[in-house]
Amino acid sequence: MKMLLQCSVPREIELAHLTGPERADYVQRMFARIAPRYDLMNRLMTVGQDVHWRREVIQRAAIPSGGSLLDLGAGTGDLANEALRQYPGCRIVAADFTVQMMRYGIQHTSAGIGWSTADALHLPFQTGVFDAVVSGFLLRNVTSLTQALNEQYRVLKRGGRMVALDTTRPPRSLLSPLIGAHLKWVIPALGRLVTGEREAYTYLPDSTAGFLRAEQLAARMVFAGFREVGFHRLMFGTAAIHWGTKA
Repeated sequence: MKMLLQCSVPREIELAHLTGPERADYVQRMFARIAPRYDLMNRLMTVGQDVHWRREVIQRAAIPSGGSLLDLGAGTGDLANEALRQYPGCRIVAADFTVQMMRYGIQHTSAGIGWSTADALHLPFQTGVFDAVVSGFLLRNVTSLTQALNEQYRVLKRGGRMVALDTTRPPRSLLSPLIGAHLKWVIPALGRLVTGEREAYTYLPDSTAGFLRAEQLAARMVFAGFREVGFHRLMFGTAAIHWGTKA
């Protein structure tokens, strides 16, 4: 795992526009700070719907009996726990590049889940070893989406499934002003109240606005080699579940 830089990111910088190592270091430090309240904030921001979304992610992973799953950017291990609930016999690796988040996750996941420090752009796993790769709110944070998708494709077996839950730019509608206000004002205020980290939850709407639309992400998955690609929009189009199969 990369060493953290000692310099701090000035608050006036447009955080979602950071690139390369500077962005990776900021994201890593941000998740380290919010780890203890990460799950609570997810419940509050989604009005509890993220629990159902994660259930759908694992259902769509379609893990074969005795199969293997990689929960990438696992955070506190919610997806890994759900996978073990739905597929008790499967072998699960939960991987993240934030040590503090993993430490918290290890305390709240089953002993049957293995943990690994991993950079989504350089996975420390052999080619073709997993039946499914899942992630929750990972893709918008990586510094190279192309490389992240290529790595997930690489570690999957033939016919293996990739399923990703993430925020997405919502399509324009009559609700757009309300959605924008919720992302720009309500979530940062809630984040400050619950975690004391308004900056981290300012990054969330900024990174969402700077990320791809659902159709664009699906096209990037196809370009990476995935087939049978599809997506399901959630919560007025502010999030989506994407899936695809390795050819």
